[in-house]
Amino acid sequence: MVPELRKDPISGTWVIIASERSKRPNDFAGPNEKKKGGFCPFCYGNEDKTPPELLAYRAPGLEANRSGWSVRVVPNKFAAVQTEGELNPQTNNLYQTMNAIGAHEVVIESPDHNASLGSLPAAQAERVVRALCERYRAIAHDSRIQYIQIFKNSGGVAGASLEHSHWQIIAIPLVPEAVEREIANSREHYAVHRKCLFCDLLSQELEDNRRIVDQGEDFFIFCPYASRFPYELWIAPKNHLSNFGEMGERELAGLARAVKLAAGKLETAFNNPPYNIVLHTVPVQKGPELYYHWHLEILPRLTITAGFEWGTGYFINPTSPEMAAQVLRDIQLAQGEPENNQGGT
Repeated sequence: MVPELRKDPISGTWVIIASERSKRPNDFAGPNEKKKGGFCPFCYGNEDKTPPELLAYRAPGLEANRSGWSVRVVPNKFAAVQTEGELNPQTNNLYQTMNAIGAHEVVIESPDHNASLGSLPAAQAERVVRALCERYRAIAHDSRIQYIQIFKNSGGVAGASLEHSHWQIIAIPLVPEAVEREIANSREHYAVHRKCLFCDLLSQELEDNRRIVDQGEDFFIFCPYASRFPYELWIAPKNHLSNFGEMGERELAGLARAVKLAAGKLETAFNNPPYNIVLHTVPVQKGPELYYHWHLEILPRLTITAGFEWGTGYFINPTSPEMAAQVLRDIQLAQGEPENNQGGT
């Protein structure tokens, strides 16, 4: 097949789908990065090796900062930003600076050191999503904060320094340029069509159906039309929601199911590959927006980002999203996993 240049309508960026170089899952499979062993500050019994917890789910009556939790949120010991102080912006000719004020937190998915996101019991996955949403809402009250980035690095290649499965939350006093571009494209589309760009995109994906991997009651999982990475997945709510913190109880459960399913399919297909998960949502100081739609992007790190990508900003993807979706749809995961008994909400 002839290679294609495809434009992502959300970000406005282009990718090259080099279909003639298409690869199947076994072409990417490599050694399992996980389970090196050694001391881990996120495991039971090491709670005093982290800063005091900000949030934890545990059975009633159990002491804080001790074992017995199911999900635990702590400040990052090596934070990229600081929580105290003022922004103090300054300009010196071409250069601008301000204090890096915000929040940097770690959400520990499970006390089980060997657990992965895809292997979590359903109720445990829901606790993780609930903790992410609860902390998002709490941080959003800080008027200094403009954007809250929720993300997950899984595997050393994807940037994880600790193998114990966890998420991170970094809140900053700026809106990232990538999000600004998405918002601008979405606003322009709404001005012309009076519809949310992402809602229109989801409608077209559902009609085409070739890139849909799964759909539950409230969420789609699909391979985006202009996928930057082989087997890239996006998860988006079916109903229009602009702000991650707006989710209700049903959406929390639906997102947990979708994230667990998507991670499980990737982990099964590629033997626990390195991957990143990133949230795209509206800035926290904005209200609900008619034209922007929050979503999660799951980025498997199966290929190397090299000179062409860094020089142009355009990615070369050797696997078409249509092929990737077909492969991932066909992967069957075990059902009826045992429930987590750690307790807590």
